[in-house]
Amino acid sequence: MRTFVNEIRTHLVQKLIPFWESLKDETYGGYYGYMGYDLQIDQTYEKGCILNSRILWFFSNAFMLLGEPHLKEAADHAYLFLTEHCVDTRYGGVYWSLTYDGKRRDTTKHTYNQAFTIYALSSYYDAVKNEEALRLAFQIRDIIEERCTDADGYYLEAFSREFQPQDNEKLSENGVMAQKTMNTLLHVFEAYTELYRVSRDEKTADRMRFMLDTIAEKVYNPVLGRQEVFFDKDWNSLIDLYSYGHDIEAAWLTDRGLEILQDDGYTEKLAPVTDTITNNIYQRAFAGHSLPNEAENGVADTTRVWWVQAEAIVGFVNAWQKHPQEQKWLDAAGEVWEYIRTRLIDQREGSEWFWSVQADGTPNEKPIVEPWKCPYHNGRMCMEVIRRLGQS
Repeated sequence: MRTFVNEIRTHLVQKLIPFWESLKDETYGGYYGYMGYDLQIDQTYEKGCILNSRILWFFSNAFMLLGEPHLKEAADHAYLFLTEHCVDTRYGGVYWSLTYDGKRRDTTKHTYNQAFTIYALSSYYDAVKNEEALRLAFQIRDIIEERCTDADGYYLEAFSREFQPQDNEKLSENGVMAQKTMNTLLHVFEAYTELYRVSRDEKTADRMRFMLDTIAEKVYNPVLGRQEVFFDKDWNSLIDLYSYGHDIEAAWLTDRGLEILQDDGYTEKLAPVTDTITNNIYQRAFAGHSLPNEAENGVADTTRVWWVQAEAIVGFVNAWQKHPQEQKWLDAAGEVWEYIRTRLIDQREGSEWFWSVQADGTPNEKPIVEPWKCPYHNGRMCMEVIRRLGQS
């Protein structure tokens, strides 16, 4: 275990942190939005607000973990860009993307995007005790609750700049157009968990309970022991899809929310669900070294995607902490790390992780950085392992 943790700490400190610091845009603010497979940075590429929120989250947590001043400076840089450019001062909320020089590009207001801003602002507040960051997090929380829900309080997806409903193209995949998604619900829950952790605000806790009920009663499929992914407005599943990465991520994030909430009734209700999901991932998807991407209509996509492997490590470590008598969980986490270390980490100078590799380990020539490729999953995996196992 000591070797496992030390390798991951070294990777975080020597690879991930320097890489993302090198993408700081000192001219226009924020962080560059694109690096191709050829390792060339496009300084004029759009800047995704999700990307910059996740970078703010990453450096805030890295500073809290390691305490090094340059990490606070990196977080401050991301915060300044977010508050000066990503936030819509007229209609509220956060845009989808900006031009490279900080002007509005895609003014879509997506609930998913708002959630990641809350997530980042809450961590930044914890890191530097900036009260304005916490105030803004609550402001965006209120926008989600007032503008992004249906009559029953469930979260809707995509809106115009003025919060008029739009088609959910950004969070729909696999040939369906979803009106509600597991993915958005999960990340609103994740954001509210972090906001509640730093504030102990009871309104936020009440909505966490509502979301836990939604997960248990609408999203979780007890027959198949998995989450459904895409839904119509009445919570009818639109596709037979097993999203392995989202399932293992949801299992540990739900457990994390239960830990922060400290509500025995909800722990009793949801902990068996997260155990079942994790066990099913291990039995159905874990190939002894990694997880395939997903399975649609029973047909597996065997691509090994960077974020799926990162979430698998945290999910398996979380399962071991819940059931320390079952060594298989810790063994599985170590095996996935070995796969990442030898297959997914790009050994070229000035790079990070490949987006994905084929089943035989051949890298797919996809960008190293783009609006969805960020230090959130792999950086968080490193920090979760260090926090959870560093003292074990």
